[in-house]
Amino acid sequence: MIQEIVIAGFGGQGVLSMGKILAYSGIMEDKEVSWFPAYGPEQRGGTANVTVILSDNRISSPVLNLYDVAIILNQPSLDKFEKMVKPGGSLIYDTYGIQTPPTRTDINVFNIEAMDTSMKMNNTQVFNMIVLGGLLKVSPMVQLENVILGLKKTLPERHHHLLPMNEKAILKGMEIIEQVGKASMETV
Repeated sequence: MIQEIVIAGFGGQGVLSMGKILAYSGIMEDKEVSWFPAYGPEQRGGTANVTVILSDNRISSPVLNLYDVAIILNQPSLDKFEKMVKPGGSLIYDTYGIQTPPTRTDINVFNIEAMDTSMKMNNTQVFNMIVLGGLLKVSPMVQLENVILGLKKTLPERHHHLLPMNEKAILKGMEIIEQVGKASMETV
């Protein structure tokens, strides 16, 4: 098993944190893991992306040109990464940050209204955990209990009281993700 994932959006959306939580989860499952962040000098508001690779075998390089899964949280990231999803792969996007939705017909496309849902939950800080829950529903590459442990590892101890709320957000993301496009078998 190998999963090659890119998560991309604006700084401040929890892009790097999502990747780190996935990486820790993979480590807890004795997988080979690569976490490769990329961001500009403006951590909040600038673009950011992270490549995460989870594999049962050694990983030869953290640098990828194609991905099994792309999580896209803004239009510039969609414009850049939609073409980099492998045919038959999956693209997950939050409807809040996208003006022009994905158009490819050779990939599985899912939308998740994570920002709207986080606002309804009165906590926009759980936005990224809602998205992460959607990913786990679409592609259960790691077990939920290891994601919670990974979250505990990435959150400073002073914020551990927020773990139940974040777990609730992950579960909510698993509920609300919707498939809006299915890979056509002729093109895969």
